[in-house]
Amino acid sequence: MGNAAALWCGDPKDVGCEHHVEWTVDESVAWDDNTRPADSSSPKLAEDRRHIVFRGRLSLTGDGGAVLEVAGTQILFDLADPLPPAASDGTWVEVRVERNSVSLWPYVL
Repeated sequence: MGNAAALWCGDPKDVGCEHHVEWTVDESVAWDDNTRPADSSSPKLAEDRRHIVFRGRLSLTGDGGAVLEVAGTQILFDLADPLPPAASDGTWVEVRVERNSVSLWPYVL
């Protein structure tokens, strides 16, 4: 799947350890801007200079939001214009966001 560096919002002494995390992305999905159909139907997490790239299955929630499922992890997004077409619901997409808009919050199961 891959890896990327993002802002850690937990205890600084826990950096580099294995954790369950919630991804928070402070950037909306905008079709043909930061979100496009994926060329592969496999999950991906990668860095591209100042961006983090997520590849996963998009689900439109119907309330102005979306969920990107990446290898069993669900990441919530708001939608921005231009909106994803209805036909994109359930398809594989790539979302490219600024690295500084992504943070990780640890939690205990």
